Amino acid sequence: MKVYRSITRVDIILSGFDENKKMPLPSLRNFSALPDFPGPRRLLLDCSALLDHQVGGGVCGCCGALRPRYKRLVDNIFPEDPEDGLVKANMEKLTFYALSAPEKLDRIGAYLSERLSRDVARHRYGYVCIAMEALDQLLMACHCQSINLFVESFLTMVRKLLEADKPNLQILGTNSFVKFANIEEDTASYHRSYDFFVSRFSEMCHSSFEDPDIRTKIRMAGIRGLQGVVRKTVNDELQANIWDPQHMDKIVPSLLFNLQQEEGIERSPSPETEKEKESPVELTERCFRELLGRAVYGNIKNAVKPVLMHLDNHSLWEGKTFAVRCFKIIMYSIQSQHSHLVIQQLLGHLDANSKNSARVRAGIVEVISEAAVIEASGSIGPTVLEVFNTLLKQLRLSVDYELTGSYDSFANMGTKVIKVHEERQLQESVIKTIGSFANTLPTYQRSEVMLFIIGKIPVPGMYPALGSANTGVEGSRMIQIMLLKSLLQVTAGFQSNNILTALPTSFLDPLLSFTLMEDAEIRLLVLDILISIIDRHDNRHKFSPVRIISDISILKLKVDKCSRQDNLFMKKHSHRLYRHIYLACKEDSSVQRHFESLHTLLGLICVELANEEVVVDLIRLALALQDLALTDDTLPVYSRCAIHALSAAYLNLISQLTTVPTFCQHVHEVIESRKKLVPFLLPEDVLVESPKIPEKLEKVEGEMLFAQAKIAEMLGGSGYNTERLATAYIPQITDEDRLSKRKSIGDTVSLQLEMESRNSPEKEQRSTAEQITFETLKQAIVDSVNVEELERERRRQVVERFQTAPFEEIAAHCGARSSLLQSKLNQIFEITIRPPPSPSGSVGNGHGRSRSVPVYEMKFPDLCVY
Repeated sequence: MKVYRSITRVDIILSGFDENKKMPLPSLRNFSALPDFPGPRRLLLDCSALLDHQVGGGVCGCCGALRPRYKRLVDNIFPEDPEDGLVKANMEKLTFYALSAPEKLDRIGAYLSERLSRDVARHRYGYVCIAMEALDQLLMACHCQSINLFVESFLTMVRKLLEADKPNLQILGTNSFVKFANIEEDTASYHRSYDFFVSRFSEMCHSSFEDPDIRTKIRMAGIRGLQGVVRKTVNDELQANIWDPQHMDKIVPSLLFNLQQEEGIERSPSPETEKEKESPVELTERCFRELLGRAVYGNIKNAVKPVLMHLDNHSLWEGKTFAVRCFKIIMYSIQSQHSHLVIQQLLGHLDANSKNSARVRAGIVEVISEAAVIEASGSIGPTVLEVFNTLLKQLRLSVDYELTGSYDSFANMGTKVIKVHEERQLQESVIKTIGSFANTLPTYQRSEVMLFIIGKIPVPGMYPALGSANTGVEGSRMIQIMLLKSLLQVTAGFQSNNILTALPTSFLDPLLSFTLMEDAEIRLLVLDILISIIDRHDNRHKFSPVRIISDISILKLKVDKCSRQDNLFMKKHSHRLYRHIYLACKEDSSVQRHFESLHTLLGLICVELANEEVVVDLIRLALALQDLALTDDTLPVYSRCAIHALSAAYLNLISQLTTVPTFCQHVHEVIESRKKLVPFLLPEDVLVESPKIPEKLEKVEGEMLFAQAKIAEMLGGSGYNTERLATAYIPQITDEDRLSKRKSIGDTVSLQLEMESRNSPEKEQRSTAEQITFETLKQAIVDSVNVEELERERRRQVVERFQTAPFEEIAAHCGARSSLLQSKLNQIFEITIRPPPSPSGSVGNGHGRSRSVPVYEMKFPDLCVY
């Protein structure tokens, strides 16, 4: 009964009134104010704990000795004044007890969670901090099998803190969660969920708190929290997949939002700022790199897609800088064998935005340029041609948009205004991207890319036009120019030890056909491409500007001995090169840059690919160019003077490379004569910005011309082929050259019909040997005008037929041609099929000719049949 009376007395005291006097008593915590309290001091403390933690009444609940030990140990870690902090000695006792009795760990966690929830509700934040510190220490110390239940209590407390309105509590909860994330648990958890933490930490990353310092701390806490979630879940197969789109769509935009804030941050040069470990941007970048570094093959798409969506939603492609920075982080962070997946996503995103504004597409192309260079330095994969194919497609679309003025097929349906200058900038960006990516490729892959691009260029009569129906001839021309510029970027810096593989026939044929087109810009691009491929020792800049140099040693040309592959290439393709150079000089629209490029090309052939036979042919070509300028009155005066200047400069170069003194002396004498009498036939007066040429070119002869007979005699004494030197070079005009001049599909069709009729067997049978006389030539000249008119009319009819005739008539015409082809094939098969030999090996009795037996009717022995 004495104990009961003591408890009653304590209850009255705790209620704040005296039972008898009905007067307020001192505070419970001020135990010095209770000197006459009859009960023991320990009983009062137990009762205080009883009320604080709302434990049910009763003798066992009140007596400290009878309460559960884990509760007493937990209560003892809390000081009377929260400012004193955690009682370390009692915390050590609690930790030892938890390690000794791990089955009590879940109860300890539940009890601590209960106390923390009550302290949060009562705004006793000092005790909240103490409770979280205790939880952190218990987590760090205990790694037992029953820690899962304790973790559940811990996560409940962290969730409680994160839901609070106080920034300090949010930061406190985040710090505890980060410590927990760094702990490797010994046992797996099948039911734990982190969805709330992903959402809450992402929300903290977007905090808009008024105080900038507190806002920065909240955002950094959110970033660290996301980092902790990733660390805790990314390698645990039993956890929810953090790479799911529902999580990545929250994590990645939150990181990018903070990464983007660097532009608005102004750092003060105060010592406190310098002592800060990390800024939010640095922390965000580190977290982003860690996230990407943990991504495997199947997760790359889910990690990159939110980046693309974020850049789209916030219009960050146009600025380019931030987008490029993001993808540099991505490319350097992911595993190198997965980098091609990022390129594929960028290419797909570029296709998806093909009808977006030119600035957006230019930004994506810029990002692809930077990312592709990084990828090329690591793993290339199968995406090389895919990159170029997509870029060339965008180039073609940009040309169509520029010419039609609409993103749609019909101009009147276009809703967006297309700015021509933006489309031009996009085209330049695409061409630059093609070049930057190609420069990182090995030689064999660059050769494949060159073949791929040349196959995309519309060549009249060889490849179909790539221009759309709305752009027409101008569209095909612009596409030709853009693709040739792209090809020029690919060949820039290209060096191949084997020129035979660098310039195969499949590449050289269509390329040379462009040198004969009427468009001056296209011809100039082709010359630059040939120069880039042939120049393997960086000699091209030493031939520009075109000048007469008395001693070429000042040029410091790098000359190597011609290899066997180079000799094979020149033996196979040299005459075609010479012919195209010769015909390119005959073009009326050639300007200064064309002749300078022709001089550089001839000089590079002489330095890089020349042997004794090639030198002879080059001299013949230079002399043939001189004859062309003398005899062709249809050429403009400037072109004739420029050809004379080109021939003089090149003979001056090649004479000093051959080191034949008499040859050098002859060239020097002619040049000196021209300086005195006709300086407008030298490059110093012609191949300049303001050429000094006469209105009409008078006949040039005598000592102002290079004499082929003298040169042949001079070089013959040094072992060169005199007969070949004495023979004038005359290029042959082929069907390929005429084909290159044509522009329309109708012309190409008429030419094909002409070739068929020319090569038909009936025509060959009718042709008989005719004796060519003066009268025959005269009649041919007279009838040439009529023949051309008839040919022109026939072509017009062919074009009109294909443009206006119904489909059935055209199909019938083509069907007749196919039936003719089939009949010819049947004749060939009848001739080639022979009867099988007899099994006995005998040839036959010779009585008559045996009938031809088709292969499918032959009877073979069983041993020969599988």
